[in-house]
Amino acid sequence: MNIVEEFIKEILYEDYPLEYQVIYDNSMLLQYLDKKMKAVHGNSKTRRSLANIYAIYSILYFYQNDFFNQPDTYREFSGYEFMRLFHFCRELYGGSKLQNHALNSRINGEFKNKFPDIINDLIIANHGKYLIHIDYLYINNHDISKTCCRIIEKYIELIMAKDHDLINTLQKMKKLTDYTDKKKHIGDLLTEDAEARIFEIISYAILKNHYSNIKVYFGYNLDAIKEEKLQLFKTGRTNANDGGIDFVMRPVGRFFQVTEVNNYDKYLLDIDKVMHFPITFVIKSLSSKEHVLEELNNYIDKRANGMRVIENRYRTAIEEIITINELQKWLYDLADKDIDGIIRDIDIYYKLEMNVDALEDK
Repeated sequence: MNIVEEFIKEILYEDYPLEYQVIYDNSMLLQYLDKKMKAVHGNSKTRRSLANIYAIYSILYFYQNDFFNQPDTYREFSGYEFMRLFHFCRELYGGSKLQNHALNSRINGEFKNKFPDIINDLIIANHGKYLIHIDYLYINNHDISKTCCRIIEKYIELIMAKDHDLINTLQKMKKLTDYTDKKKHIGDLLTEDAEARIFEIISYAILKNHYSNIKVYFGYNLDAIKEEKLQLFKTGRTNANDGGIDFVMRPVGRFFQVTEVNNYDKYLLDIDKVMHFPITFVIKSLSSKEHVLEELNNYIDKRANGMRVIENRYRTAIEEIITINELQKWLYDLADKDIDGIIRDIDIYYKLEMNVDALEDK
């Protein structure tokens, strides 16, 4: 089995120069970490999985100091207290807003999905205490806990460097005086290969400033009608994975969901979770919105198999399709003051999402 991430291969080779491939091939824990660390790439479409990775790391961090190469002693251990592990995760880079469900159940479910033949859970839950099953800690009589910790620590280092690269880019963009250059730099971040969270933040910033220039007229009667500008609100964190809608518009009450084009079943799931309230889909794709809509309608037809109630339920719930093409066009149509607003919004929400401490503007 090929090792996906080069930095993992390098660490394994350093620790086990003669056996690194054998160790990897026989370790589901190493393979799991390898699969979860694609976010180190600039063109990754995956999320960072910090909750799962940090949950594993928190246990391994204390384990390597307490039980390294002591299998018999470890077999008597009942686990680390939840709050000790949870506070440790919260202190790690980007971990201050992490929730607790990774320790509770998420990892074991995902681990079993990736390795359906396993018998034992990766993490043993013991009445508020947690430990990793010994089966996953020893490979060919080697305790791999320190190697796993080194791999996770390197992953954190690479993620930190990547985060600060974008922050530094934003700082440089703020100092540009040519607004055509500013628009080009923002547009260059809008690609099909953009990381999911970065795409969501940038698309929000563009849409927020685009819609702020559109006026509507509301009132409970003709004499009370008032002019209002459209306002777009980001309703949650991109890494919350809470099933919520991404953006909401006032005062017209539109829902926006950011997604990718490759899984139309997820679109219908998004529609179902808001009880078929109309949704505008913001899609990380360079395909035309007409092409995406045609494919989505074809998928609905396939699911419905001629049943009108299903066809109507989903077709009427698609309010609008917005792709990278529309975002790029609206970006270049915006006034200079709006471009500064976009850069400011990206900076604020990116630091918030990544839990990166704000850098002082020079």
